Amino acid sequence: MILFFIIYGVTGAVPLIAALYLLLRRGNAFAPEVTPPVRLRRWAAAFFGVSALGHVWWYLVYITSADCHSMGGLLHSAGYVTAVALDFVALQTTIAGVLLAMLQDRRRPVWPAFVATIPFMALCVVLLVSPSYQLLQVATAYVLLLYALFTLYVAVAVRQYGRWLRDNYADLERKEVWQSHVLTVVFLLLFIFYALVDSSVTLFFVLHIIELVFFVFLLWRVETLPLLTADSDGGQTDSPAAAEDTEDSGTAQFGNPSEAEEGGEPLPETLSDDAYEEITLLLQKHCIDTHLYLRHDLNRAQVAKAIGTNRTYLSQYFVRKETTYNAYINDLRIRHFVGLYREAVAARRPITAQQLALMSGYHSYSTFSLAFKQRMGLSVKDWMRREEIEA
Repeated sequence: MILFFIIYGVTGAVPLIAALYLLLRRGNAFAPEVTPPVRLRRWAAAFFGVSALGHVWWYLVYITSADCHSMGGLLHSAGYVTAVALDFVALQTTIAGVLLAMLQDRRRPVWPAFVATIPFMALCVVLLVSPSYQLLQVATAYVLLLYALFTLYVAVAVRQYGRWLRDNYADLERKEVWQSHVLTVVFLLLFIFYALVDSSVTLFFVLHIIELVFFVFLLWRVETLPLLTADSDGGQTDSPAAAEDTEDSGTAQFGNPSEAEEGGEPLPETLSDDAYEEITLLLQKHCIDTHLYLRHDLNRAQVAKAIGTNRTYLSQYFVRKETTYNAYINDLRIRHFVGLYREAVAARRPITAQQLALMSGYHSYSTFSLAFKQRMGLSVKDWMRREEIEA
């Protein structure tokens, strides 16, 4: 019993501390160089807050219920039914807020997630008046259906977000969120299982340990996800020299860079052959020849500005080229890596793949390794071994 109260108290205190941290601390203790989205921070604070409150009202239910050891006794407890309703509505809404705030390709509303819980609340009101196992089964089925639909929506939304990332960002480190969504949806399923199924003491301990791990992971993910917009560089600060290079590129304006954003003359849906060729030349002159692609966190808006066009034209260019912005920049960086490696081998200079990856514009070697294998069809080590044999 003492261990029960310790674990229960810790799993109630941790989200409370996390909520206060997100609400009261302006700085980022996990990744000082990252500025996370304010909307995400607020939704995460709300989720942690209702999680902490949930531990309070569930504690009150168990100490006030005459029979808290069986589903039959709890079903006839007004406190139990009320706690289930409060928990589901609060957690479903705030988890939806957190997940949707992570997806920064567009602002998705959270109110449908709350509206979807209204039928469940109505069923809980009926259960309070007339407890029934059949009605409980209906409520359980509705929750599982809502969970399945929400999971499906999240999967589609994450896929759209991934495409948006690859169309706008060269570096995806810390920007992808599908792992966070998978873990969050799994946690939500565990909560539904715990709330609606008569569970054992052993399962209680396992679920609360998982809950603690999830709280820590979610707080870390919220604070390490950078604020992303199509016009920003993901929360990173460019050097003054890099900013000057981008602003003073010496290009003629191919299209008005701001016309798509300021509601000017509508842009064509597809590029003409002349426009396609002109952008190809501009990219060669102001991105490839100047090695602009080596800049960390270089996004599509910055490249468009550097060559004197706008994001829409550049996006249409990559669509016609049957690639993405991310794949285009990665191709340039990998070709740069290959050139550096062959120069080092020819000059017999000792150098590591990690050093060359950093010199080729990559933050992390793991990201480079994955991109290299996708582009070359071989791992970095296998490719280097083949190069040595051919040399």
